[in-house]
Amino acid sequence: MPGIDECLLEAMALPGARGAALVDWSSGLALGTAGDSPVGDHETTAAETAELARAAAEYESFAPAPDDPGTQGPPVEDLIVTTRTGYHVLRFVETSFDSSVFLHLWLDRTDGNLALARHRLRALAEGLVLR
Repeated sequence: MPGIDECLLEAMALPGARGAALVDWSSGLALGTAGDSPVGDHETTAAETAELARAAAEYESFAPAPDDPGTQGPPVEDLIVTTRTGYHVLRFVETSFDSSVFLHLWLDRTDGNLALARHRLRALAEGLVLR
């Protein structure tokens, strides 16, 4: 099972990957980074994406339906933000402790494959070992 660095390196191997980070959305801190940042600073990007992740995770509008008993884990699996030049995929990571962690992958819109990125980030999030 990969740790943070290995996980981010695998994310960066995806076609069109420009940058990747593991972010704690409660604090806005990057726990690990790889590649570039859209604004040139990984800490700024982590803080900004954490605001988006926090809103999605905490707003009742995104919560599972109350009559859906089979729901486990975070209420939101992932978020996708499409810009004119890229995609930002935020994948929430389920852990054994009360975590607020997500993977952020920044993809080039021309070279990136959004479907493949979502599929691969899901596998990476499921196999990630946080210590």
